[in-house]
Amino acid sequence: MGIKMGIVGLPNVGKSTLFNALTKTAAAQAANFPFCTIEPNVGDVAVPDARLQKLAAIAKSRQVIPTRMTFVDIAGLVKGASKGEGLGNQFLANIREVDAIAHVLRCFEDGDVTHVEGRVDPVADAETIETELMLADLESIEKRRANLVRKLKGNDKEAQQQERLLAAAQAMLESGNPARMVQVSDEDARAWKMLQLLTTKPVLYVCNVAEEDAAQGNEHSARVAEMAAAQGNAHVIISARIEEEISLLDADEAQMFLEEMGLSEPGLDRLIRAGYDLLKLETYFTVGPKEARAWTIRTGTAAPQAAGVIHGDFEKGFIRAETIAYHDFVACNGEQGAKEAGKMRSEGKSYVVKDGDVMHFLFNT
Repeated sequence: MGIKMGIVGLPNVGKSTLFNALTKTAAAQAANFPFCTIEPNVGDVAVPDARLQKLAAIAKSRQVIPTRMTFVDIAGLVKGASKGEGLGNQFLANIREVDAIAHVLRCFEDGDVTHVEGRVDPVADAETIETELMLADLESIEKRRANLVRKLKGNDKEAQQQERLLAAAQAMLESGNPARMVQVSDEDARAWKMLQLLTTKPVLYVCNVAEEDAAQGNEHSARVAEMAAAQGNAHVIISARIEEEISLLDADEAQMFLEEMGLSEPGLDRLIRAGYDLLKLETYFTVGPKEARAWTIRTGTAAPQAAGVIHGDFEKGFIRAETIAYHDFVACNGEQGAKEAGKMRSEGKSYVVKDGDVMHFLFNT
């Protein structure tokens, strides 16, 4: 499944520096982790996962294919974007197309880099963008509700469901909260998603700090952490300058540099992992001598639907899934050892795939 993360932020917060650094880092990774530019502002990057390399080494796979995440560097925002100010219309259209928002916030002091509002206040910056998205949603909802009047008079069931959900979203927005705060039932989930409201997108706050604050953060990032926790959102601390420097180094040099800075991994890894957690994603693997491959699924996905990520026919003709937990595969040194140790399980249609499962699907053609 393709996952899109939109990178947003006010001018001069380090948004484009971070995007460029992340994409350069991905391009510089080993051949097994390719990067391609789809458009000037879109980067398709491999999701780093040490488990995949371990599985490939055990199975002696000729090819290693990671799962992927797409980062979209969305046009900068200014106040009034909801009314089309600046690149507002483009900004709002691009956000509708992504699964989640990575909101880059300036958490560093630098007199040489001017702030559009003349001060460093990441919480206020976050509120500026959230307000513009809420205003855009309110305008959209008012237009949609007006267009539903005729269908509602005809007792159209679908229109009644849309009206009920739009009214709930409008009430939430008018109370000063994003639409994602609305409690939606399982039966309404699909219709709710189809509304494509901007403030239903999950948000990950990216605290862009100075190099010396990359390991522990600072008072600005602490305020963001507090705000994120109150909202039920996530945050991650990254130094765009450090990521930029790492992007110019080879693997060994990058590792040494990270150790000197007191960091255990690049910001790309933390950002993607936080994005996975935010979107409630998991990874399962298919492993063999030809290739070792990672696949992304939503948490709670049943085996037939997980098989469908590979090909629709796998889901339609699903019979069963031969499954080995990642740690069992490694401990038993591969599929044959896992079989002999009784660690390979035969799972049916009701099985919920676990993160790290190594799977082989049997299906009718």
